[in-house]
Amino acid sequence: MISPVWKVISSLLLMLVSCQVFAQAGDPVVPANPSGYLLLDKGLQYRVTKSINSMYDFDFVTAERDFAVIMYQYPEHPLPDFLMALGYWWRIEVDVTNTKFDKIFIQYLDRANEKAERMYKEDPKNKEAAFFLAAGYGFQGRLYSERKSWTKATWAGRNALKYMELSRGEEEFNPELLLGDALFNYFSVWIPENYPILKPVMALFPKGNKQLGLQQLETVASNAFYTRVEAQYFLFRLYASEEKRPYDALRISEYLHTKFPNNPYFHRSYARHLYTVGRWTESVEKSVEILDRIEQRQYGYESNSGRFAAFYVAEYNNRIGNKAEAKKYYLKTVAYGEESESQESGYYLHSLIQLGKMESESKNKEQARKYFDQVKKYAKRKHPAHKEARDFIKKNKL
Repeated sequence: MISPVWKVISSLLLMLVSCQVFAQAGDPVVPANPSGYLLLDKGLQYRVTKSINSMYDFDFVTAERDFAVIMYQYPEHPLPDFLMALGYWWRIEVDVTNTKFDKIFIQYLDRANEKAERMYKEDPKNKEAAFFLAAGYGFQGRLYSERKSWTKATWAGRNALKYMELSRGEEEFNPELLLGDALFNYFSVWIPENYPILKPVMALFPKGNKQLGLQQLETVASNAFYTRVEAQYFLFRLYASEEKRPYDALRISEYLHTKFPNNPYFHRSYARHLYTVGRWTESVEKSVEILDRIEQRQYGYESNSGRFAAFYVAEYNNRIGNKAEAKKYYLKTVAYGEESESQESGYYLHSLIQLGKMESESKNKEQARKYFDQVKKYAKRKHPAHKEARDFIKKNKL
């Protein structure tokens, strides 16, 4: 049995090598292409940028039509298959518990890896082939770790690390390759800080530097052609959860939502960061947009995003004393949580507690007890929600 700690560490280590990916590039100055690598082809870079912008905005029909044209033009190159896989990764990213895209995602990565391996066998000095193999195996490992397929995840991770090292040394790929260095610098320090038991393991790796890692991520987020959005994605998550820099997280998530307004992950992240910094009315506005899009069945908007959005609306109404609206949206949070099978999430548990308190205030003790029993059912005993439920039941004799 793999412990939760090893699940976290496996995911983090695989994350370090899964980021050699292609992202929206804005309007950078495109370098010359003396190496002949397809990735550095000036005309193709602009075509890929347009297509990937569509992908990040969840217009997969447009993006994949463009990727199919590239596949027709370059049938033996891994780029188009990898881009197709990347589109499916973002479908998965919205709700990582949903497995319906796993098979096709892995199929496209396998095809990209096979083509890159042929390129590499023909020329072991081909940095582009190594670049794709690092990315392909890294993404496979990332998915396998989510699915707790530890043997497959370990095998993919080892291959990704090997090819990431082999892809170094091509100046033209910078700052694309800097993303891997940035994440390694950060997490190689973060892991032993948060999991001291793993200090002996991390001692086998080069020494990292968290601040340098953040600086490198900012550099990639500002200057990279292919890896810009991925760097921004990691930055706002780190700023929000680890670095306690909520306004920086808000700044980046606002940019990403503005640039890609139909991406549900960026949409809900922006609503979340607005709520965190106390811009509640704006958070509610964005949250209502999310809920409306779910009702309209807009692609990518589903129960996981609904759970986030409904919770922010509920909390806001609870704060201003609008108990009827608060109850309505706490119930929505619970419903979306059950639909997405997220009963152990904090938003789900906190909503049940608030609903239990409301029913208790209304003298509906039987219903209140049911809500608190649900909290005890899904929360681990050491979880604060479990203790709060026990204490409330005891104090109010439910």
